[in-house]
Amino acid sequence: MPGSANRPVGRRAFVLGATAAAGTALTGTAHAAGFGWSDDGSAYVVDTGARLVFKVSKSTGDLTSLVYRGTEYQGYGGMNSHIESGLGASTVSIRQSGSTILVSVTHGTLRHYYAARSGENNVYLWTNKADTSVSATRYIVRVKKGAFLNDEPDSYTYAPTAIEASDVFRKSDGQTRSKHYAKRRVMDYDYIGWSAGGVGLWMVRSNHEKASGGPFYRSLLRHQSADGGGLYEILYYGQNQTEDQRFGLQGPYVIAFTDGGAPSSALFPGTLTTPWADSLGIAGYVPASGRGKVAGVGMSGRDTAYPYTVGIANAAAQYWGSARSSDGYFSLSGVLPGTYTLTVFKGELAVYTTSVSVSAGGTTTLNTIAIPSSNDPSDASAIWRIGDWNGTPAGFKNADLMTYAHPSDVRAASWTGNVVIGNGETAAFPCYLWKDVNSGILVYFRLTAAQAATAHTLRIGVTTAYANGRPQVTVNDTWTSAVPSPPTQPNTRSLTNGSYRGNNHTFTYSVPASAWKTDAGQYNVLSIDVVSGSGTTGFLSAGTAVDAIDLLA
Repeated sequence: MPGSANRPVGRRAFVLGATAAAGTALTGTAHAAGFGWSDDGSAYVVDTGARLVFKVSKSTGDLTSLVYRGTEYQGYGGMNSHIESGLGASTVSIRQSGSTILVSVTHGTLRHYYAARSGENNVYLWTNKADTSVSATRYIVRVKKGAFLNDEPDSYTYAPTAIEASDVFRKSDGQTRSKHYAKRRVMDYDYIGWSAGGVGLWMVRSNHEKASGGPFYRSLLRHQSADGGGLYEILYYGQNQTEDQRFGLQGPYVIAFTDGGAPSSALFPGTLTTPWADSLGIAGYVPASGRGKVAGVGMSGRDTAYPYTVGIANAAAQYWGSARSSDGYFSLSGVLPGTYTLTVFKGELAVYTTSVSVSAGGTTTLNTIAIPSSNDPSDASAIWRIGDWNGTPAGFKNADLMTYAHPSDVRAASWTGNVVIGNGETAAFPCYLWKDVNSGILVYFRLTAAQAATAHTLRIGVTTAYANGRPQVTVNDTWTSAVPSPPTQPNTRSLTNGSYRGNNHTFTYSVPASAWKTDAGQYNVLSIDVVSGSGTTGFLSAGTAVDAIDLLA
């Protein structure tokens, strides 16, 4: 583990405290100086014996104090760290089992847990949400003002002007900030936090088996404001959500302190093991022996220019992993028993699905997965193509910026402007189209006489939509497509809060030969309009994100 902050302290010590709530046994053997717990009347005080002392309210289960090396870090705007915005009245108990202390919180059907290990400066957390009776969608660590500062996209400390929904802000220099602008997909990070003055404070995420949205989901991870900072573990977040909520035990996720460096990789999802928690009685806990594994020996039919991801999901759980670039081998471990839909993604575009069953203690081995060329729209012969079919707007104008900025950001190139095929068309085409901003964008292209003599299929792939925005097309002012039906998409903001991830969908238009210019020297003009009866104005008008556009041969 990097740095001494995560290493056990090999000294024996006494146990702090000698009584328990509701008759819970409190005895146990401590292994690090100061390791143990006490009751200060309003909170259980847990000393890990590694310079970390934290308090949990006996009445609410809130984390009310987080002291590391004698400095208090908990406290944001007078609020505690807790599930959602705080559970309120709860039943809270504590017990010690050898070198582990477990604090259990019960609020209706919800169960939440804090665990401390002797000699570690970590707090392990689990949350078991059984149903919708409790609005528990996140855990937030609220950090004191001034402890850590940042002016990254996910900060609004220095951006006092709200421009959208009271959570998107503009700085005086025209750059935008929001806690939503985390840049990262879930699969792109293991931890989030800050480091300053020789102290690192991190939230190490769980494996998200009970979360929703898959490997490409984006959600708020941290923020800074005038009152302090926040670190999040999002268990379910309704914004731009593509899946129903999953229920059951999620965790552990970890609040980790270090000497300024990154948290130990031993805490990361995929590597963290918790055999010490097997006998703690955590509701919904499934040990490693009750889980299985899925492995694939390889894949054929891949486009090696793109990364491939394999995900499995059902109504109860989700897992994912990267396919090896050399041969497509993949392995998913720690899987709860059940039958899952397995999906192979080229970039973020699903190109193969099948069913797979997993049993406790077993490994389900799959033979080489053959991806049919018909499953990858890139394999279709096209007269011209803007972008590529990878399930993302990558390569389009402003695409990279939109994962960490508002469309109105000063750094964004103009959202308007026409496009000429053969003249840098992908970089010139905007990644997003809105009814009230750049609807009616024109694409100019030539066809040979032979091409103009026949009908062709036009395809527009999208990755999400806001307010049912979808494309209607007109060719040469002589032929206009029907208004397509809107596909199923999230019903919340997306394009303005850093996410293009929704449900990939392809619109197809059969353009008759009579629509084309017969003179091969003349440009054909394709107009793409955004249509919808919903949305408001500007960047909150109906819109959509583009994956690829092509005219098939």
